[in-house]
Amino acid sequence: MRTSLILTKRLCLHTGIALLTLIGANTLHAQPLDKPIRLVVPYAPGGPIDVTARALAERVKDSLGVVIIDNKPGAGGNLGVDIVAKAPADGYTIGISAVATHAINPWLFSKMPFNAATDFTAITQMVRVPNVLVMNADTAQRLKINTVADLIAYGKANPGKLNIGSGGNGSAGHLAAEMFKRDAGIYAVHIPYNGGNPAQLALLSGQVDFNFDNLATAAPNIRAGKLKALAVTTHNAAVHCQIFQPCQKPSKDLK
Repeated sequence: MRTSLILTKRLCLHTGIALLTLIGANTLHAQPLDKPIRLVVPYAPGGPIDVTARALAERVKDSLGVVIIDNKPGAGGNLGVDIVAKAPADGYTIGISAVATHAINPWLFSKMPFNAATDFTAITQMVRVPNVLVMNADTAQRLKINTVADLIAYGKANPGKLNIGSGGNGSAGHLAAEMFKRDAGIYAVHIPYNGGNPAQLALLSGQVDFNFDNLATAAPNIRAGKLKALAVTTHNAAVHCQIFQPCQKPSKDLK
Protein backbone atom coordinates (compact mmCIF):
# COMPACT_ATOMS: atom_id res chain seq x y z
CA MET A 1 0.00 0.00 0.00
CA ARG A 2 1.45 3.36 -0.98
CA THR A 3 0.45 6.47 0.98
CA SER A 4 1.46 9.98 -0.09
CA LEU A 5 1.43 13.14 1.99
CA ILE A 6 2.12 16.73 1.11
CA LEU A 7 4.78 18.18 3.37
CA THR A 8 6.01 21.64 4.17
CA LYS A 9 8.86 22.64 6.45
CA ARG A 10 7.69 22.76 10.08
CA LEU A 11 6.21 26.12 11.15
CA CYS A 12 5.73 25.40 14.88
CA LEU A 13 2.53 23.43 14.26
CA HIS A 14 2.06 20.53 16.66
CA THR A 15 -1.62 19.59 16.38
CA GLY A 16 -3.39 16.67 14.73
CA ILE A 17 -3.48 15.83 11.05
CA ALA A 18 -6.99 17.16 10.48
CA LEU A 19 -6.06 20.56 11.91
CA LEU A 20 -2.77 20.59 10.10
CA THR A 21 -4.65 20.10 6.86
CA LEU A 22 -6.70 23.18 7.54
CA ILE A 23 -3.84 25.32 8.80
CA GLY A 24 -1.56 24.19 6.00
CA ALA A 25 -4.13 25.16 3.38
CA ASN A 26 -4.78 28.54 4.99
CA THR A 27 -1.07 29.21 5.24
CA LEU A 28 -0.64 28.64 1.53
CA HIS A 29 -3.64 30.80 0.66
CA ALA A 30 -2.32 33.61 2.85
CA GLN A 31 0.94 33.87 0.95
CA PRO A 32 1.09 36.62 -1.69
CA LEU A 33 1.34 34.73 -4.97
CA ASP A 34 4.24 36.75 -6.29
CA LYS A 35 6.12 33.61 -7.31
CA PRO A 36 5.24 30.00 -8.13
CA ILE A 37 5.00 27.28 -5.50
CA ARG A 38 7.65 24.61 -5.84
CA LEU A 39 6.41 21.06 -5.29
CA VAL A 40 9.36 18.71 -4.82
CA VAL A 41 8.75 15.13 -5.93
CA PRO A 42 11.50 12.85 -4.56
CA TYR A 43 11.11 10.34 -7.39
CA ALA A 44 11.65 10.18 -11.14
CA PRO A 45 9.17 11.62 -13.68
CA GLY A 46 6.41 9.28 -14.85
CA GLY A 47 6.09 7.30 -11.63
CA PRO A 48 2.92 7.11 -9.51
CA ILE A 49 3.90 9.88 -7.11
CA ASP A 50 4.93 12.15 -9.98
CA VAL A 51 1.60 11.53 -11.75
CA THR A 52 -0.26 12.34 -8.52
CA ALA A 53 1.73 15.53 -8.02
CA ARG A 54 1.00 16.77 -11.54
CA ALA A 55 -2.71 16.11 -11.12
CA LEU A 56 -2.64 18.10 -7.88
CA ALA A 57 -0.75 21.00 -9.49
CA GLU A 58 -3.35 21.23 -12.24
CA ARG A 59 -6.24 21.09 -9.77
CA VAL A 60 -5.03 23.90 -7.47
CA LYS A 61 -3.74 26.36 -10.06
CA ASP A 62 -6.85 28.54 -9.81
CA SER A 63 -6.62 28.88 -6.02
CA LEU A 64 -2.86 28.78 -5.41
CA GLY A 65 -1.46 29.89 -8.74
CA VAL A 66 1.32 28.16 -10.63
CA VAL A 67 2.75 25.04 -8.97
CA ILE A 68 6.04 23.88 -10.49
CA ILE A 69 6.87 20.18 -10.21
CA ASP A 70 10.54 19.66 -9.35
CA ASN A 71 11.62 16.01 -9.64
CA LYS A 72 14.59 15.24 -7.39
CA PRO A 73 15.08 11.45 -7.32
CA GLY A 74 17.90 9.73 -5.50
CA ALA A 75 18.88 7.96 -2.29
CA GLY A 76 15.52 6.25 -1.99
CA GLY A 77 13.70 9.58 -1.94
CA ASN A 78 15.96 11.16 0.68
CA LEU A 79 17.50 13.65 -1.75
CA GLY A 80 14.23 15.35 -2.66
CA VAL A 81 12.79 15.29 0.85
CA ASP A 82 16.00 16.81 2.22
CA ILE A 83 15.56 19.75 -0.16
CA VAL A 84 12.18 20.42 1.46
CA ALA A 85 13.68 20.07 4.94
CA LYS A 86 16.33 22.70 4.21
CA ALA A 87 14.09 25.12 2.27
CA PRO A 88 12.88 28.38 3.86
CA ALA A 89 9.67 27.87 5.85
CA ASP A 90 7.74 30.34 3.74
CA GLY A 91 5.15 28.05 2.13
CA TYR A 92 6.67 28.32 -1.34
CA THR A 93 8.52 25.00 -1.18
CA ILE A 94 6.45 21.92 -0.37
CA GLY A 95 7.03 18.26 -1.04
CA ILE A 96 5.50 14.83 -1.20
CA SER A 97 6.40 12.02 1.15
CA ALA A 98 5.82 8.32 0.77
CA VAL A 99 6.01 5.22 2.92
CA ALA A 100 9.66 4.85 1.91
CA THR A 101 10.81 8.37 2.76
CA HIS A 102 9.26 8.65 6.20
CA ALA A 103 8.55 5.11 7.44
CA ILE A 104 11.17 2.89 5.81
CA ASN A 105 14.26 5.02 5.20
CA PRO A 106 14.82 6.04 8.85
CA TRP A 107 15.28 2.31 9.60
CA LEU A 108 17.15 1.50 6.40
CA PHE A 109 19.81 4.22 6.40
CA SER A 110 22.35 4.48 9.23
CA LYS A 111 22.42 8.27 8.84
CA MET A 112 19.53 10.39 7.59
CA PRO A 113 19.97 13.96 6.26
CA PHE A 114 16.72 15.03 7.99
CA ASN A 115 14.50 14.05 10.90
CA ALA A 116 11.36 12.51 9.44
CA ALA A 117 9.45 12.98 12.68
CA THR A 118 10.24 16.64 13.46
CA ASP A 119 11.42 18.50 10.35
CA PHE A 120 8.08 18.61 8.52
CA THR A 121 4.43 19.48 8.92
CA ALA A 122 1.96 17.24 7.16
CA ILE A 123 -0.61 19.23 5.18
CA THR A 124 -2.88 16.44 3.98
CA GLN A 125 -2.93 12.84 2.89
CA MET A 126 -3.25 12.67 -0.87
CA VAL A 127 -3.85 9.05 -1.81
CA ARG A 128 -3.87 5.47 -0.57
CA VAL A 129 -3.21 3.08 -3.42
CA PRO A 130 -2.39 -0.64 -3.16
CA ASN A 131 0.51 -2.25 -4.90
CA VAL A 132 -0.11 -5.10 -7.30
CA LEU A 133 1.97 -8.16 -8.11
CA VAL A 134 2.38 -8.07 -11.88
CA MET A 135 4.30 -10.03 -14.48
CA ASN A 136 5.29 -9.26 -18.01
CA ALA A 137 2.38 -10.83 -19.91
CA ASP A 138 4.58 -12.55 -22.50
CA THR A 139 6.81 -13.96 -19.77
CA ALA A 140 3.79 -15.24 -17.83
CA GLN A 141 2.44 -16.95 -20.95
CA ARG A 142 5.80 -18.50 -21.83
CA LEU A 143 6.31 -19.84 -18.30
CA LYS A 144 2.63 -20.84 -17.96
CA ILE A 145 2.13 -18.68 -14.87
CA ASN A 146 -1.47 -17.65 -14.30
CA THR A 147 -1.70 -17.42 -10.52
CA VAL A 148 0.40 -16.65 -7.46
CA ALA A 149 0.59 -20.39 -6.82
CA ASP A 150 2.02 -20.90 -10.32
CA LEU A 151 4.64 -18.21 -9.69
CA ILE A 152 5.69 -19.79 -6.39
CA ALA A 153 5.82 -23.26 -7.93
CA TYR A 154 8.02 -22.04 -10.79
CA GLY A 155 10.27 -20.15 -8.38
CA LYS A 156 10.76 -23.26 -6.25
CA ALA A 157 11.49 -25.43 -9.27
CA ASN A 158 13.85 -22.85 -10.80
CA PRO A 159 15.69 -21.02 -7.99
CA GLY A 160 17.44 -17.87 -9.15
CA LYS A 161 15.98 -17.90 -12.65
CA LEU A 162 13.35 -15.25 -11.92
CA ASN A 163 14.24 -11.62 -11.37
CA ILE A 164 12.18 -8.88 -9.82
CA GLY A 165 12.39 -5.13 -10.37
CA SER A 166 11.61 -2.27 -8.01
CA GLY A 167 11.76 1.51 -7.84
CA GLY A 168 14.90 1.32 -5.72
CA ASN A 169 16.44 -0.26 -2.67
CA GLY A 170 14.18 0.24 0.33
CA SER A 171 11.15 1.23 -1.74
CA ALA A 172 7.74 -0.12 -0.78
CA GLY A 173 7.82 -2.36 -3.85
CA HIS A 174 11.24 -3.70 -2.90
CA LEU A 175 10.19 -4.55 0.65
CA ALA A 176 6.95 -6.13 -0.57
CA ALA A 177 9.01 -8.29 -2.92
CA GLU A 178 11.40 -9.37 -0.15
CA MET A 179 8.49 -10.26 2.14
CA PHE A 180 6.88 -12.23 -0.66
CA LYS A 181 10.10 -14.12 -1.38
CA ARG A 182 10.57 -14.89 2.30
CA ASP A 183 7.01 -16.10 2.89
CA ALA A 184 6.85 -18.04 -0.37
CA GLY A 185 10.25 -19.63 0.17
CA ILE A 186 11.60 -18.71 -3.26
CA TYR A 187 14.68 -16.87 -4.49
CA ALA A 188 14.52 -14.22 -7.22
CA VAL A 189 17.21 -11.72 -8.14
CA HIS A 190 16.31 -8.14 -7.15
CA ILE A 191 17.11 -5.42 -9.71
CA PRO A 192 16.60 -1.88 -8.34
CA TYR A 193 15.81 1.04 -10.66
CA ASN A 194 15.83 4.78 -10.07
CA GLY A 195 12.08 5.16 -9.62
CA GLY A 196 8.83 3.34 -10.32
CA ASN A 197 8.56 4.40 -13.96
CA PRO A 198 11.97 2.97 -15.03
CA ALA A 199 11.09 -0.22 -13.14
CA GLN A 200 7.80 -0.56 -15.00
CA LEU A 201 9.49 0.11 -18.35
CA ALA A 202 11.97 -2.66 -17.54
CA LEU A 203 9.07 -4.99 -16.79
CA LEU A 204 7.25 -4.08 -20.00
CA SER A 205 10.39 -4.67 -22.08
CA GLY A 206 11.03 -8.04 -20.46
CA GLN A 207 14.22 -7.03 -18.64
CA VAL A 208 12.62 -8.21 -15.39
CA ASP A 209 10.00 -10.90 -14.86
CA PHE A 210 7.73 -9.42 -12.18
CA ASN A 211 7.42 -6.65 -9.63
CA PHE A 212 5.13 -5.11 -7.06
CA ASP A 213 3.92 -2.01 -8.88
CA ASN A 214 1.56 0.78 -7.92
CA LEU A 215 -1.98 -0.09 -9.02
CA ALA A 216 -2.70 3.39 -10.36
CA THR A 217 0.15 3.30 -12.87
CA ALA A 218 -0.02 -0.43 -13.61
CA ALA A 219 -3.76 -0.57 -14.34
CA PRO A 220 -3.62 0.82 -17.93
CA ASN A 221 -1.00 -1.76 -18.95
CA ILE A 222 -2.95 -4.51 -17.17
CA ARG A 223 -6.10 -3.60 -19.09
CA ALA A 224 -4.10 -3.42 -22.32
CA GLY A 225 -2.84 -6.96 -21.77
CA LYS A 226 0.82 -5.96 -21.48
CA LEU A 227 1.04 -6.90 -17.81
CA LYS A 228 -0.54 -9.86 -16.07
CA ALA A 229 -1.86 -9.06 -12.58
CA LEU A 230 -1.68 -11.86 -10.06
CA ALA A 231 -2.65 -10.23 -6.74
CA VAL A 232 -2.99 -6.97 -4.82
CA THR A 233 -1.28 -6.19 -1.51
CA THR A 234 -4.54 -5.61 0.36
CA HIS A 235 -7.00 -7.83 2.18
CA ASN A 236 -9.71 -7.14 -0.42
CA ALA A 237 -9.56 -7.71 -4.15
CA ALA A 238 -9.54 -4.72 -6.50
CA VAL A 239 -13.07 -5.40 -7.74
CA HIS A 240 -13.34 -2.05 -9.52
CA CYS A 241 -10.52 -3.15 -11.82
CA GLN A 242 -12.00 -6.61 -12.28
CA ILE A 243 -8.64 -8.18 -11.58
CA PHE A 244 -6.72 -10.26 -9.09
CA GLN A 245 -7.06 -11.71 -5.66
CA PRO A 246 -5.56 -10.40 -2.40
CA CYS A 247 -1.89 -11.29 -2.02
CA GLN A 248 -2.07 -13.03 1.34
CA LYS A 249 0.66 -14.99 3.07
CA PRO A 250 1.11 -18.22 1.10
CA SER A 251 -0.56 -21.20 2.70
CA LYS A 252 1.46 -24.20 3.82
CA ASP A 253 0.52 -26.22 0.76
CA LEU A 254 2.27 -23.66 -1.47
CA LYS A 255 5.53 -23.76 0.46
